[in-house]
Amino acid sequence: MWQTSVITHPLSLLLLLFPVQLDGEYIPRTPFQLDEEFVDILEEFYGTGATSEPTKERFEEKSMIEPLDRFIYLKGYCDYEIKYKKVHKKLGCVKEHYFLQEKYEDIRQMCYYSFVRCKNGIRKCHRSKKFMFAVYCKLISGTRLPECYYEGISMRGLALITCKWQNEIGELIPFSIDSISMPY
Repeated sequence: MWQTSVITHPLSLLLLLFPVQLDGEYIPRTPFQLDEEFVDILEEFYGTGATSEPTKERFEEKSMIEPLDRFIYLKGYCDYEIKYKKVHKKLGCVKEHYFLQEKYEDIRQMCYYSFVRCKNGIRKCHRSKKFMFAVYCKLISGTRLPECYYEGISMRGLALITCKWQNEIGELIPFSIDSISMPY
């Protein structure tokens, strides 16, 4: 009986063999050298969390748009901006995202205003003292890039942001936009 199963299922015998032991380090043979920036992107995708501290450049790249950008009223603006600015969570779509249409210095100054409640109820946000122009992008379909589609709304209101300390320059810098509160 076991002879019949050996003849009809030879793969099961192969699975019983011991695994091959490799000698030395495994070095993948690739026809190209990986770019250092590409390696950083891979580490960001597959990492366990934030490994680098916030920077002015990162905030500007992910959360700001040109002050006189007239294309914000076009359909598909949020789709383009979110993909172009690489706004995602490990290639997953973000449910919502805000872009501010203001100067960086005006936004950075908000970090020194008093604390107010964020959208989630925690008192760690800073609210602007003047109205700011923003674009609110809300996910309407998709779960993974590049199939994320957003609805965009241009708005004017008081911005709520979070700030973090940057050791390199020794000051608070904007980290994320929590929401835009509309005037009453």
